[in-house]
Amino acid sequence: MKANMQKKRVNIVWLKRDLRFSDHEPLALADKAELPIILLYIFEPMLLDDPHYSERHWRFVTESLMEMNAQLTRKISVAHAEACSTFKYLLEVYKVEGVYSHQETGLANTFTRDRNVAALLKENRIPWHESQTGAVIRPCNDRSEWDARWKSHMRAQLIHNNTERLNIELVDFDTSSLPRTWLLSDSSMQKGGSCQALLVLEDFFDKRGKAYQKSISKPQESRISCSRMSPYLAWGNISLRQMYQQLSQHSSRPGWRRSLTALLSRLHWHCHFVQKFESESSMQFKHINRGYQSLPYRDDSSSAKDLNAWKEGVTGYPLVDASMRCLIKTGYLNFRMRAMLVSFLTHHLQIDWRRGVEHLASVFLDFDPGIHYPQFQMQAGVTGINTIRIYNPTKQAKEHDSDGEFIRAWCQELAELPNTLLFEPWLLTPMEELMYGVTLGVDYPVRIVDIKDTYKETSKRLWAWRDRSDVKREAERILERHVR
Repeated sequence: MKANMQKKRVNIVWLKRDLRFSDHEPLALADKAELPIILLYIFEPMLLDDPHYSERHWRFVTESLMEMNAQLTRKISVAHAEACSTFKYLLEVYKVEGVYSHQETGLANTFTRDRNVAALLKENRIPWHESQTGAVIRPCNDRSEWDARWKSHMRAQLIHNNTERLNIELVDFDTSSLPRTWLLSDSSMQKGGSCQALLVLEDFFDKRGKAYQKSISKPQESRISCSRMSPYLAWGNISLRQMYQQLSQHSSRPGWRRSLTALLSRLHWHCHFVQKFESESSMQFKHINRGYQSLPYRDDSSSAKDLNAWKEGVTGYPLVDASMRCLIKTGYLNFRMRAMLVSFLTHHLQIDWRRGVEHLASVFLDFDPGIHYPQFQMQAGVTGINTIRIYNPTKQAKEHDSDGEFIRAWCQELAELPNTLLFEPWLLTPMEELMYGVTLGVDYPVRIVDIKDTYKETSKRLWAWRDRSDVKREAERILERHVR
């Protein structure tokens, strides 16, 4: 008891995917308690080693933390250890009065970690105050009041924190073993931080966003006209409520109605999908519709080779390959092309979505578990409630990259081909190969499947399963639990 009395009394604000000061309830609650605050971020080895993540994510986090530090007189305490070990150390050094954080809708390993941290804090009689993240409700067994609560949360007053008055206690952890490459910027990817988020959003409302609705499906134009806010929302550089309220301020602009309405619907979908994962997180490992558990996939000797071709962008289908190469280089791709990549994997290659889900997570700069897994299963056609979409990448290229600009940018070995051959290079004759300097199997891969054949086979299989009684029963359960 005497030792405890000698310890400095503090509160801890545990930062996770909420790397900002504005509209941050845990920080406001901790500040109100009028004790020194340890602003804590932990680079956890279990997440650094997790295949869902890659260097791009930790660079983005590092950039976000550096920007936050620039606003403070005393810095954020950054640890490199497992969470429980970090908290045990802090409990030895300080008299911790409370821990404040946002609820996290994360992977199974973060849920297990949170349970262990909660047990540790409970054992030491330390309250853990978790604030709601966005409009995601915990627990949520049905959606009867969900829409009303979403609107109420989005329209509520923003929380303003004064960083100048924060009484911050700095803990000097050893982070010398963290990679120094995270400090090196990558100009091909978006940079992390709240200021960056606000600049990107301001630029969207200034000029880029007017063509949002028109360009959203086009892989090249969408890079300019889409909001590009997804990584900032995923890592919490800006709250969804902040973005919603800024959007509302522009809602009556002449000529912008369709684009802003489309963006508003996607903000709503954001919380809807995260809520699905929050309420049924087992979908990280298995089909949400249990009727599909025995759905057959390819597991033959060539499936691993085809999977690698998909991951590397060498399938022989130009739009598929351009999309994957673009993702690997920049971390961004528009929604339709993401859906096409999943469709090609699961429908045309007939490979289990679980064999590709971690790869796409690792290249999506905006990877958010709560969105990633429900979306992946929806595109894989294993929910039993969503429309089955088997994308034809050649048709998609002709419709949404009709001038071939996107394909030529990312499949430069095809740049000299005319559009008549660019979308279907397998039609090249030997004479045309000589004429354009493109030899299939040498300069550009031979296509690994014929989508005419795979479409027929997959369509027949998926629709047959859709009509099964166990799939229909599960669909009713899913609709009752997850649909408004």
